[in-house]
Amino acid sequence: MEIGIPKETKDLEFRVGLSPSSVRVLKENGHKIFVETQAGNGAGFTDDDYQNAGAKIVPTTEAAWERDLIIKVKEPLVNEYKYLQKEQILFTYLHLAADRKLTEHLIDCGVTAIAYETVEQPGANKLPLLTPMSIIAGRLSVQFGARFLERQQGGKGVLLGGVPGVRPGQVTILGGGVVGTEAAKIAVGMGAAVQILDVNVERLAYLETLFGSRVELIYSNSAHIETSVKAADLVIGAVLVTGRRAPILVSRELVKQMCPGSVIVDVAVDQGGCIETLRPTSHTNPTYIEEGVVHYGVPNMPGAVPWTATQALNNSTLPYVIQLANQGMEALENNPPLAKGLNVNNHCLIHPAVQQVFPDLVN
Repeated sequence: MEIGIPKETKDLEFRVGLSPSSVRVLKENGHKIFVETQAGNGAGFTDDDYQNAGAKIVPTTEAAWERDLIIKVKEPLVNEYKYLQKEQILFTYLHLAADRKLTEHLIDCGVTAIAYETVEQPGANKLPLLTPMSIIAGRLSVQFGARFLERQQGGKGVLLGGVPGVRPGQVTILGGGVVGTEAAKIAVGMGAAVQILDVNVERLAYLETLFGSRVELIYSNSAHIETSVKAADLVIGAVLVTGRRAPILVSRELVKQMCPGSVIVDVAVDQGGCIETLRPTSHTNPTYIEEGVVHYGVPNMPGAVPWTATQALNNSTLPYVIQLANQGMEALENNPPLAKGLNVNNHCLIHPAVQQVFPDLVN
């Protein structure tokens, strides 16, 4: 099969769909890989690295897209819509619940679109292709939050770890899944006072085995969210509902009650976000101030660490890519978790969760 690796076009997105080591494995399986020139530069992979692994370097974006299977990191942007075509398989993050325009175009053009974030193994929320980026985003959320709490960045001037005689910063994490857990690890390591709110009591019990008394574990309801958010220096949105928009947990009225200069980082922004006042931003312009609070809403946070993120993502995606390359659409019949990643096929919206978001687009 011919596999195309275009260069990512999202703002300051330096990750790449396949690393040279993944290309080598696919080449050993008998496939032809076409990599757009400089596609891996931002992640530390040169054209020579890809050529040495067996790929062919192509000079244009179009030449990379004219293939049977397209492997990307982020969803196609409007300027890439023209490259999508019928009988082509697209394997990437899509997050369609937050993007009606892309959903409509994928249906119209007839491409087969498989989303990393909805590939699901048996068990509760086992999302193998979302997890590595969730780990990275969770850890980065506290790093970025600490940075934007600095006065020069518009924050209130709080050091998360505090110092002897001065209280540490208060970090409130909404959601105790992978993102929330990883955020808590970094916040605890920095010496912050940390709270995690979650509606799953069993998850809270598990988190107690990880953190003991170092993290305050609170059942999530509107009253507890209000109390915790108002007192927080840094609020991290870490809510995930597979394939659907994240629920709004923090209203504008509640944001108004936060201390000026506090910071909100919403990792759920690529699924619509769980903070009413938060909108998507970019690595170029990552923050804005609304209701006196610094808002950070970059939807591709792991793109800030592309060397780490590309390899972590490939470690998880490569087995599925090999199956798709070897078997084509039959791979979905042979691999139920991969089949759950199918969002759009043959002009039809397939994934049940996305169908619930856009019922009028269901045939």
